Amino acid sequence: MTTPRRAAGILARVRGLCLGLPEATERPSHGAPSFFIRDKKTFVMYMDDHHGDGRLALWCAAAPGAQDMLVDTDPRQYFVPAYVGHRGWVGVRLDLDPDWDAVADIVEEAYRAVAPRRLLDQLDAGDTPDGS
Repeated sequence: MTTPRRAAGILARVRGLCLGLPEATERPSHGAPSFFIRDKKTFVMYMDDHHGDGRLALWCAAAPGAQDMLVDTDPRQYFVPAYVGHRGWVGVRLDLDPDWDAVADIVEEAYRAVAPRRLLDQLDAGDTPDGS
C-alpha cells in the first residue's frame, strides 16, 4: 500500500518529468492529474487506486507495438489500462519501486506518440522550458 505522503512524492516526480517537456500542461481529467500537450492532447494520466484496482500507476500513450512488448516483457510492472488500453496505451506501476530512468523514457515516448512535429524538433534540439 502506498502512503499518501509517498504518493504525493511520486506525483511530484511525475510532474517534473512531464512538465519538463515542451508545451506540456497539467490539469485534472476524469478526476486524475493528467498531462497534456498544449492543454489539448493527453499523453500521461496519473492514477491512484483507479476504481479500487490497488495500483499507483501512470497510463501513457504509446507507439504501436510498445504496449505488447512492455506487458509481455514484465507483466508485473506494465499492464493494459482500462478505457485507453484498446488504443495501445500502457500502464506503468509506480507502487512497485519502478526504475525511474525507464519511467522517464516511457513518459518521453508517450509525449512523442502524440506531439506535433514542431514540438518533437524542439525536444530533440534540447529546447525545454527550463533551458536544459
